[in-house]
Amino acid sequence: EAKISQASGEDALKHAIDAAELYMKAVREAPTTAEKSRLRRKCQDLIALAETLKAPQRRPTPTAAAAPQPRLSRELPTSEKTILLRSSKLHGSVFPPWESDPDPAVFRSKRLDEPPFRDTSVFSFSSKQEEIFDGWKRPAEMFNDSGPELYENIMVAKADCDLVQDITTDCSVVASLCAVMRHLKPGKKDSLLPTLLYPFDHDRDRPVASQNGKYMFRLNFNGCFRQVVVDDRLPAAKTSRTFFVVDRRNPELIWPALMEKAYLKIRGGYDFPGSNSGTDLWVLTGWIPEQIFLQRHLDQTWKRTKSAFGFGDVVVTLGTGRLSRQEEETLGLAGEHDYAVMDLKVSDTGERRMLLKNPWCDGLVWKGVGSTATQSGSTHEEMTGTFWISFEDVVQNFESLYLNWNPALFTDRQDHHFVWELPSRAMQRSFAHNPQYSFTSPASGAVWILLSRHFQDDELPISRSRAARQPPTTSLADVANSLGFMSIYLFDAAQGRRVQLPGNPPPAHQSPFVDSPQTLLRVTAQPNTPYTVVVAQEGFPLPRYAFTLSFFSRAPLSISRALPPLEHYTEVAGAWTRRTAGGNARTATFLHNPQYTLCVPCPTPLSLLLTTDADDVPVHVDLVWASSTAPDGSRPRRITTLAARDVAAGSGEYRRGCALAELPAQQQPPGPASYTVVVSTFEPGQLGGFVLRVGSGAPVSLRPVAPDAAGRLRAELAPVTFREGEPERKRAALHVARLTRASIVARSGFLGGGGPTAAATAAAIAVGLASPGDRGTARSSGAASPISVPVSVRVSIEYGSGPHARMAATTGEGEFADASMGLRTEEVDLDPEAARRMGGLWLVVEQMGAHRLGQGIQVDVLSDGRVGVGDWEVVDV
Repeated sequence: EAKISQASGEDALKHAIDAAELYMKAVREAPTTAEKSRLRRKCQDLIALAETLKAPQRRPTPTAAAAPQPRLSRELPTSEKTILLRSSKLHGSVFPPWESDPDPAVFRSKRLDEPPFRDTSVFSFSSKQEEIFDGWKRPAEMFNDSGPELYENIMVAKADCDLVQDITTDCSVVASLCAVMRHLKPGKKDSLLPTLLYPFDHDRDRPVASQNGKYMFRLNFNGCFRQVVVDDRLPAAKTSRTFFVVDRRNPELIWPALMEKAYLKIRGGYDFPGSNSGTDLWVLTGWIPEQIFLQRHLDQTWKRTKSAFGFGDVVVTLGTGRLSRQEEETLGLAGEHDYAVMDLKVSDTGERRMLLKNPWCDGLVWKGVGSTATQSGSTHEEMTGTFWISFEDVVQNFESLYLNWNPALFTDRQDHHFVWELPSRAMQRSFAHNPQYSFTSPASGAVWILLSRHFQDDELPISRSRAARQPPTTSLADVANSLGFMSIYLFDAAQGRRVQLPGNPPPAHQSPFVDSPQTLLRVTAQPNTPYTVVVAQEGFPLPRYAFTLSFFSRAPLSISRALPPLEHYTEVAGAWTRRTAGGNARTATFLHNPQYTLCVPCPTPLSLLLTTDADDVPVHVDLVWASSTAPDGSRPRRITTLAARDVAAGSGEYRRGCALAELPAQQQPPGPASYTVVVSTFEPGQLGGFVLRVGSGAPVSLRPVAPDAAGRLRAELAPVTFREGEPERKRAALHVARLTRASIVARSGFLGGGGPTAAATAAAIAVGLASPGDRGTARSSGAASPISVPVSVRVSIEYGSGPHARMAATTGEGEFADASMGLRTEEVDLDPEAARRMGGLWLVVEQMGAHRLGQGIQVDVLSDGRVGVGDWEVVDV
């Protein structure tokens, strides 16, 4: 052994072989089991050292030169490099970004007595796995073999690989390895393996056993290729089951199991909660993932997949949806399970067929029409669990087609890394705070946009919790939807600027919402056309995420953060409560909706975005002209009723979740102006929080308008009733000692006994002294309220009487209207001097329509000073 350390090259190799042979002889002659084990370990170390010495002592070929890759045309700013560094920490380990290929020396022990490398990372197991877990074992222990051929067999396949999974729930990973194996096969000119697994013998084009048990994988996740280091120990089982992927034709081949181990290290452990093969292959190879739901464009999908598969530019896998146990037995397919596509062919009769492989070692195989399933076989097409199936049956019985595309199809690539702090639940209904990018292309051509969410520690407990609640199934692939869904929108009508709503303007393209950590949008860009790309999500459970947005193209793109269309934005948060959920403009309680005074210094474009956190609640926003300001300018005037002529801009029909109103500068008066903004739900009493976001070209001020009853006095009159045969006009005298500002509210209803009447309660709601939710209390104790008959009513304030009377205010613009939803006059000044000159001040109620016993009208006066009211008296018409 001393000669080995003193020699180099072929001399060192010769000394290592001689020493190994001596140790093998010593093992046979050792007197005790302990001594045999010690000598066997020494022998294994020397054999591994000899394998390493066989490899050329030089730096391996740089990975950048191994295959043509898109040109990275963008230098990352420091802020984005920081994001990548922060994303290096995962599950207690650090996975640094890949900078260069490792030195071969890191895979050799520095001393012969140095123990093998041991990875201290913790791999978790499920409770069922722990029951049969028998510790971690190195290859010699696992296969009970310490001969010189072992270190050849663990890295070099003697026959075509036939990979299967057993008790680890990572069907997507094993399906991915099965499907991509033709691109990983050592010795192929374009094999990906030399760029992914280390140590690697580039002269002989094959992986080699690490002398110290250390292996390094170059895996693609969290924004870049990263170093993932594992040792050569694999989990052993007390039974004949296996925790790791096994090659049935090459039972001692372990580099696929080590690659699986490296992947499971970054995903949390062997109790893998589930994924999909598109994501797995993106991590394992860096090939661009695309998920296709098999519902439309099937002919086009087949043609481009078949063509690319023939050129070796795509890896194909399939995923089933949820199936009942009976369906699984009948079809021979497993529910929520991924399958590898090993081949695609068109038969002589024109039938489109796929050769699929079920990665389970004892899995189901297709029992449908045209099945040629095999449970075992020796040919490439008849590996364990493979079967031919028509494309039509695939469409009928599979949910998703996963395609992973060779990035070398493109010449240019830009990666943009960002962190998204999710906004409040109310703002998540809009795109106001979503990440948005703008890009233009100098030429027409395909642009692929890939959004990739970085893995983070806090996602794993969520997935495991969801998996624990699942009924026992053969796969847990659907657990991924517990982490939320994401999509990409592309707009071509926004001039590359930010957009606020998903449908305004309508998107030119949108990828489906998927529960995968990646989603792809493929578009054909027009030359010199600005596009806006928006990242969207639904149901993300965590408050903060890191992402990478990658653009693949065959022409250099100009990409930047999308700028907002306006320079200034102001946000206020509020809520529709029991007192402020007033409903739409046709209700008497409309005035209680939250209102804001908006002051602008000059004509400027305005946008008003309203979003809510209430599910299925239709909302609306109105921008009302400057009449909403009190005459003396001392305080804003609350909007009580709304006519079309009063509205400067509105959001149109009530819509669920969010609403947008816009007012161009050209439609505004010159100079400073004031508006009132009213935000409403469609029905009174619909509760929820909201955010109002006002955008403008110049700085503006936005402040709330005080509630209508704030500082106001309420004078309640006795309910007024009209009996059959009586005149349909009644009045009550009003008395004021000074100039008083007031309005009248009225509502018809059934006048029950034994408590507040329906009309009285409705009137209290209208003036803000009760809430819309209190309507249910307006009934007799122990009895249901009779149904009131709609009546047409007009309420007015008049000076004097007879033909010389002057109307000061009226409801419904002077027209009779249904009072069941409430009526209200505008605010007016009650002048005691004018009342004396003109013969008194009167509150007049007129009714048209049917009369019903027990039905009446509750009328109240809301004022800023004391108002005396008299009794009702009949007015002869």
